[in-house]
Amino acid sequence: MDGRDPHVHVTERFGQDGVAVRDMMAAAFGLAGDLPSRVATGCGLRVPVAMTSPRPDRVTCLACREHARREHLRLAEQVERLARMPGSVVSPAQGRAAADRHRDAARRFGAPG
Repeated sequence: MDGRDPHVHVTERFGQDGVAVRDMMAAAFGLAGDLPSRVATGCGLRVPVAMTSPRPDRVTCLACREHARREHLRLAEQVERLARMPGSVVSPAQGRAAADRHRDAARRFGAPG
């Protein structure tokens, strides 16, 4: 690869990526660390952060789209399961609603971009 990858990718660990952690730290402690300039993607490449997006309508890398689809389905199952656990602060209805949003995102990532 010559460094001119025209595709928009998905970060490998979206939802757990540096942006979310940075925002949480800034809100909780007033700290804001630097984000990395390059990140691992769902297809296994390392690309500039500017060449990634969490939005299905922007992602053009097919392997990243499939990665995001699988991850959203996994998250849907996980949130439903956790919402059903005794003592959960999220009700089963809220868990189902969140799972439905993840399944909708999975459907959109599965559709051609």
